[in-house]
Amino acid sequence: MKIFLKILKGTGIVLGLIVLVAALLFGYLTVTEYNPAATEPVEVTTDTSVSSFQVIAPGDSISVMSWNIGYGALGDNADFFMDGGKSVNTADEARVRENLTNIADAVDNFRPTILMMQEVDLASTRSHRIDEQAFLSNLLAPSSQAFAINFKVDFIPYPVPPIGKVQGGIMTFTDAEITSATREALPCPYTWPVRVGNLKRCLLISRIPLANTDKELVMINLHLEAYDNGEGKIAQTKMLLSILKREAELGNYVIAGGDFNQTFSNVDTSKFPVQEGMWTPGIINRDDFSDFVMLMDGDTPSCRSLDRAYAGSDPDTFQYYCIDGFILSGNVRADSYGVQDQGFVSTDHNPVILRATLLQTDLPKDN
Repeated sequence: MKIFLKILKGTGIVLGLIVLVAALLFGYLTVTEYNPAATEPVEVTTDTSVSSFQVIAPGDSISVMSWNIGYGALGDNADFFMDGGKSVNTADEARVRENLTNIADAVDNFRPTILMMQEVDLASTRSHRIDEQAFLSNLLAPSSQAFAINFKVDFIPYPVPPIGKVQGGIMTFTDAEITSATREALPCPYTWPVRVGNLKRCLLISRIPLANTDKELVMINLHLEAYDNGEGKIAQTKMLLSILKREAELGNYVIAGGDFNQTFSNVDTSKFPVQEGMWTPGIINRDDFSDFVMLMDGDTPSCRSLDRAYAGSDPDTFQYYCIDGFILSGNVRADSYGVQDQGFVSTDHNPVILRATLLQTDLPKDN
């Protein structure tokens, strides 16, 4: 009996210590929770060695690339526990650097006027604390860039092994001049305690002056909600629409692009039906955006599932998605748009590419 009581007492002490550690951890994470303001200025970094910026004016054609780079750790070798896979640590440091280099090479081959990237880490356990903004900036050498944090947690304690520290966000690169940028906080659908270990999603709004006019090219970089029950996506999409309308009413040229984690209702994605048990993207209703042009490629997937590694698997059995795209104001004409198939070698997303013309304001929109 005494032995049983000792075991019971020892078990109670262990359980008590576990509860105490958990309480201290969540207390610390609550106190240090990332709580950005609704609107915050974002520092614009300029290459001081650049003698002049690329000049953009109404009537000009530009190219825009958007790419979710999966923090450099979601290449074709990766599966991920939140998408039905088993892995938490999906790449060693060498593979992360290899993925980032391959991504930079692909960008450099296309040389877009403006590059928008999502899931770019600054100092995260999952990407071996590589400053990916600096890494890519050194390779691509943009004239002007802006970065907005959307994920900042000192330690995420789940699963086993834990995710650990995460600090990352979204960034916009260009050889034109970004005169100002802001971080616009999006509604967060989660409550405490889940909220403290989750993303605080946002829009990164970068402003580029246009020659011979007082109007601006407004670039909106985004990465909307993925794993909520749907209400978060809806609230974030409504906020995006309100900002699009505000900028369009000012006469600015607006391009919103990124990972919507949703499919546009005007896009036929029947080539990629959602398989049983797989994550299902939301739907953005085209009618809600009737004043805007919505572009998403239904023929080539922009994203693949992470329930298993892509390398060595039958690509015909994979779950694919069309969730990356662009929304344009009426004074921006899309000349071409599509997904550039990179074979998911370096990230679980393919880049989406837009070639567009900024229409002269005295010309009809369909010219």
